[in-house]
Amino acid sequence: MKRRVYIETTIPSYYHEIREDPESIAKRQWTREWWNNHRHNYELVISPSVMDELERGNYLTKVDTLKLIAGLPLLEITENIEDIVAEYLSHKLMPQDLGGDALHLALASYYHCHLLLTWNCQNLVNANKFEHIRHVNTLLGLFVPIITTPYELMYEEV
Repeated sequence: MKRRVYIETTIPSYYHEIREDPESIAKRQWTREWWNNHRHNYELVISPSVMDELERGNYLTKVDTLKLIAGLPLLEITENIEDIVAEYLSHKLMPQDLGGDALHLALASYYHCHLLLTWNCQNLVNANKFEHIRHVNTLLGLFVPIITTPYELMYEEV
């Protein structure tokens, strides 16, 4: 059985990143490497929130970015998910944005995604926050996904 991976907004964004600073170039290369050569090892899912975030604004790579994730299964945002987001916000786990990082984490946790794949290292892939995430998810009786980047998933398991 393939492990389920929740694809957060930054993954398709960095796949089509056009900035040329060293960090952006590296993230684009690692994202493309994982997407092109490793994603087939996983069951990928997204949410309406990812689609909404990518559809907002007017940017040069919008069509290609949306095309990259077209057809991926969408996880439903239910009342249970909204309740989890509210709990995350009340525990100050994530910034006070109902449609942002707390929602991505709630979806990945509620739907038992093994991994939440993101480049958001401030609020999601953050070792300093992980214990807080695990504590709150345990209090809520939720699965605790591994929150990681494409770079971390490019190497074969031994």
